[in-house]
Amino acid sequence: MTFLPPPGAPYEPPGCVVLALPAEIDLCNASGLLPLVLEAAGARDEPLRLLVLDLTGTVFMDSQGVRLLDEVRHRLPDGVRLRLVADPRGVPSRVLELSGLRRDIPVHDNLVEALGRQSGATA
Repeated sequence: MTFLPPPGAPYEPPGCVVLALPAEIDLCNASGLLPLVLEAAGARDEPLRLLVLDLTGTVFMDSQGVRLLDEVRHRLPDGVRLRLVADPRGVPSRVLELSGLRRDIPVHDNLVEALGRQSGATA
């Protein structure tokens, strides 16, 4: 018997990894998060096509968080897309906007939206 998520619930399609980032991303933990994110993205039996980093539980993020996300983006293998999920009213969303990183990495309001656009090459 296979249990499917309820209708409308997010799920990880094949070739995708979703990682929830911590409540705070700053000088104390950002450098330690990089290897963890890259390891989780690489620990797969199937080729990775999409990495989604969920910032909805993140309440504080400074420039080290921006640096972390940019570094992840640059270290992903060719052909792997990165998307972010951030509450539009939250601190991470505002930091991404002010830093300009939002122009380089797609940011979605929720996980369902981020996972729902598998066909877009740059979305």
